[in-house]
Amino acid sequence: MSSRYATIITDDDGREVVSAIGEFEGAAPHLRAGHLEQVAPGVLIGMVRGGPVDTAGGFGFPLAGISDGAVSIARAALKALTGAGAAKPDAASRPRKPKAKRAGKRAKSRKRPTPAVKKTAKPEIAALAEAAG
Repeated sequence: MSSRYATIITDDDGREVVSAIGEFEGAAPHLRAGHLEQVAPGVLIGMVRGGPVDTAGGFGFPLAGISDGAVSIARAALKALTGAGAAKPDAASRPRKPKAKRAGKRAKSRKRPTPAVKKTAKPEIAALAEAAG
């Protein structure tokens, strides 16, 4: 007689999800990833352990539209509306700490001006230029 086995993996939310199902005769098949578990005939791929929708053999599908991420977003929104996450009132009434005074202006470093280059031609080059032209 064959036995029905499912590969169970853990998703990002920590739920155990059925990722593969197979029927095997004899000993349990070799495990490659996740863990292997014998399951009831009604268990389908995608079911989670303890899921409330279409339950079979301790597994069921998760509720549509409600995830751990959605719950945390809703809780954060409610917390913001009630002001539970607001700053403490006595923090606003305390005077601010004085800022450290800035040291006086620093003198700019003075660079020596570069000496001007004279653009006078050498006499022999000027004489050659006149003779050629």
